[in-house]
Amino acid sequence: MGAENMVGISRLVPSRRERAVMPEPCGKGIVLWTLRYGDEVRDGENYFAAIDDEEPEAELMPLVQQLIKKQTQRWSPKMVADPMQETLLDIINTKKKQLKKPSKAMPKKKAEALTGNVINIMDALRKSIENERGSGKQSTR
Repeated sequence: MGAENMVGISRLVPSRRERAVMPEPCGKGIVLWTLRYGDEVRDGENYFAAIDDEEPEAELMPLVQQLIKKQTQRWSPKMVADPMQETLLDIINTKKKQLKKPSKAMPKKKAEALTGNVINIMDALRKSIENERGSGKQSTR
């Protein structure tokens, strides 16, 4: 798509509702744009219709400009941290620490000795057949 300078159009269900999307190549990845239908988009003229055309009060403008200047800072990725993701990662790490460590595999001889009343059914059937054949030769009918 990137070599042809093309984008795709598809459908996706991100959350309960099917949406039209446009995958667009971007470097080594793909950006997925959500598209809107005409009836879902508000008319630009009506969007700010509720706001009056009045001029702001002249005496408040220096205060607003001073507040904006005071609050302005360079953007950093730390400004948009997701607290839910951080909490979720903490929960996952706690669960990982609580999990039992996998035990090392025992040597085969020790494992066979510890089986107790667990038996291999194929071995039991073979022994049973051998016993029947051996006892069948000894008995006369």
